[in-house]
Amino acid sequence: MRWWHIAPVLALELELFPEDAWSAGMFWSELAEAHPGGTRHYTVAVTPDGAVVGYAGLMAVGGDGDVQTIAVHGRHQGTGLGAALLTDLVREAARRGCADLLLEVRVDNTRAQRLYERFGFEPVGIRRGYYQPAGIDALVMRLDLAAAPADTAVPADTADHHAAAAAPEDLDEPADHPRPDVKKDTHHG
Repeated sequence: MRWWHIAPVLALELELFPEDAWSAGMFWSELAEAHPGGTRHYTVAVTPDGAVVGYAGLMAVGGDGDVQTIAVHGRHQGTGLGAALLTDLVREAARRGCADLLLEVRVDNTRAQRLYERFGFEPVGIRRGYYQPAGIDALVMRLDLAAAPADTAVPADTADHHAAAAAPEDLDEPADHPRPDVKKDTHHG
């Protein structure tokens, strides 16, 4: 993710998370740490015409990683794009030497929970009232990256579809609805 992605990412953020969306300032702050040696890694998914339809972010400090955010436009949910974005974060956390990868997910977001479980994330706790202002609890989930090599933490059906390594037409998506490509910024994190 680069600075020019902030406006379309923010628009998608507001659409997907109207009650608890991040501000532009939060995204700018995160990107300020997405540089070589920084603690953040952000990636975006774009359509062939350049529209941002997904994004994800990682914080890695010491041996601990945290999924800061992950989002996919509604029209692209269920296409494997969320799994491709999460694959990128898991691999980056492993590359940075993280032993654990944590995340929070709304307790009422069972679709996302199933995705995380496919990757091997396990529930470890609840954060009461974490999502404000609605007061929705967060399920805290953990992936033990130290227990297995990085690629084994990625489901086999996802590893073959890692979008950063394949063009959209190589992703086994229907021709009328190709999955956007995940764009990593190799210069920043």
